[in-house]
Amino acid sequence: MGGYLYTDTAQYMETGTMPITAATAPNQLKTRQHYEILDGLRGIAAIVVVIFHFMEEWITDYSKNFAGHGYLAVDFFFVLSGFVIAYAYDERMERLSIKDFLVARLIRLQPMVIFGAILGLVTFLWDPFVGLLPGYGTGKIALLFLTTILMIPYPVITERFGNLFSLNAPAWSLFWEYIANIVYGFVLWRLDRRILAALTVVAAGWLGWVAFRAGNIGGGWGAQNFWDGGARLCYSFSAGMVIYRYKLIIPNRLGFPGIALLLSAALFMPTFPKNWLAELLVALIYFPLLISLGAGAQLKSWLGPLCRFLGRISYPLYMVHFGFIWIFVNYLKTQKPDSHTLIVVITLGVIAMITLGWLSMVFIDEPVRKWLNKKRSASSTK
Repeated sequence: MGGYLYTDTAQYMETGTMPITAATAPNQLKTRQHYEILDGLRGIAAIVVVIFHFMEEWITDYSKNFAGHGYLAVDFFFVLSGFVIAYAYDERMERLSIKDFLVARLIRLQPMVIFGAILGLVTFLWDPFVGLLPGYGTGKIALLFLTTILMIPYPVITERFGNLFSLNAPAWSLFWEYIANIVYGFVLWRLDRRILAALTVVAAGWLGWVAFRAGNIGGGWGAQNFWDGGARLCYSFSAGMVIYRYKLIIPNRLGFPGIALLLSAALFMPTFPKNWLAELLVALIYFPLLISLGAGAQLKSWLGPLCRFLGRISYPLYMVHFGFIWIFVNYLKTQKPDSHTLIVVITLGVIAMITLGWLSMVFIDEPVRKWLNKKRSASSTK
């Protein structure tokens, strides 16, 4: 999943790298716009990812799978991340050190990286449907866990299709998110917007080549398609930054329901004869357009709590569900359930993962980040 930074004013201030005082807070609150619709869209995309991960294990032929394009949510996350990082930091980077910026991003992302790895380890060791895979002793498992926490690709479990992070497969997109944050902190924020736009065009060419060669843009998660993830990140993250830098915001009356429907149409679209081209156009044009529309739409007040909830739950949900997908895989192999049973199991599984995401948010993600930010703020005032 790409990057996650809440776009509401409170979260902007929470992840800020300078102490907020009584004198400065009111002015900052007045200058930061709420993009709660974008938060809501991120939550919708995260839920679709969970549905996709269940469904791809049942119906492996994506052309016959109604959620077969759910992996495109990652490209949407990357565009959103580029837009939000530029929105939150472009005007502040001259006053911040690179260390402060990177620490802020670590606080935002790393708690769920660690907790997702812990859940991945637990579900690996105690899968109710299979025993521990042969050849994985204490030392190798410890190394798997350590590399997952440190975001070092280690694709050694062949039974898990060579995922870069075998204990928590979705962490591959966080690996690229960290790369984007590092490059932004050192380089991207300094670039003139015309240079940034030119680099985005070059990245579009790279992504186009990847789509044509692979027949899709779903790579990046494994050793065999590692650099495809770089192409997806480079275009989408820079496109999000371009949207912000050029103020490509489109005022509209679609609201959250309308734009959520447009996003769902892309993630649940059918397979086309030239599928690689359809996916490419979605990534190159459609997702940036949705960000522009989402930033320019007006949110009905009664939908505000829903969008905020979806935004808050999106990252924890993305990072904690996949260990249970492996259990589902082994359930399919050993129990061989019929279609009617699977419909019930998957429906309950998605609900359970959303609940787990919410519990992770309430008891792990937000409390840990709040504590870390408080410690950081206290140390900066000494």
